[in-house]
Amino acid sequence: MKNKPSYILKATCPGRVGIVAAISGFLADRGCFITQFHEFDDLDSGRFFSTIEFVFDGEHSLSAERLKADFEATALRFDMTWEIHDASQPTRVLVMVSKYDHCLRDLLYRQERGELNVEFTAIVSNHEDLRAMASHAGINYIHLPVTQDNKAGQEARLLEIIEETGTELVVLARYMQVLTDGLCQRLAGRCINIHHSFLPGFKGARPYHQAYARGVKLIGATAHYVTADLDEGPIIEQMVERVSHIHDARHLTQVGRDIEAQTLSRAVNYHVHHRVFQNGLRTVVL
Repeated sequence: MKNKPSYILKATCPGRVGIVAAISGFLADRGCFITQFHEFDDLDSGRFFSTIEFVFDGEHSLSAERLKADFEATALRFDMTWEIHDASQPTRVLVMVSKYDHCLRDLLYRQERGELNVEFTAIVSNHEDLRAMASHAGINYIHLPVTQDNKAGQEARLLEIIEETGTELVVLARYMQVLTDGLCQRLAGRCINIHHSFLPGFKGARPYHQAYARGVKLIGATAHYVTADLDEGPIIEQMVERVSHIHDARHLTQVGRDIEAQTLSRAVNYHVHHRVFQNGLRTVVL
């Protein structure tokens, strides 16, 4: 099965008997070899979630387009919401930043190392500070300064850039501007933010100084989908690290930035591998 194109079927539907058998049988009947099958039944919501990675077995195979057309009947039978993706195809990602570079730097590094299957369409910032980093990586850097008076116009321009570049996912890599409710709704399910807290207890400026003043024993970060409710969108990934009284605010900041970068990269990786489902206020990550 080596060197054969790999595909991912992502599906969710109301839970009922026979779903796994129907999907497996459909793929088997068309010469598809399943390499990974992950599924979850949420008994609270009554929904079934699954991601299946597969390759075409044998010398002859259907096109992905034909496979999608054939799957429609199975999807209708179970009232599925579904997608089939070419696993080798990178997700087109636009990154938004302000002045902090640690999250952007980590994303660029992982993509360069082949650890993150993405293609960066642009880096958008309300400051000029990280232009050199974007230039070094060969990525278009777009400066959109934001004020109270021009915010609506700049968000409209951002949507134009997303459309023009074919962007599939927007990543807020410590972008220090609050998106309007309208923009959040337009980007629902395709915009990920990193929040500088395991639990959102220290909002606003200098969060690690606030944490130090309160003598916290755990610090962390939360990556979530962006919604109109600030920092309260469905959580994709969280990480924490234990600290103590010997750590001052400078050290907490260093530890916190490392956690932020790792948490955001993990969340982006889950999303681009089509492993994340929104399930009400929560997510299912398979």
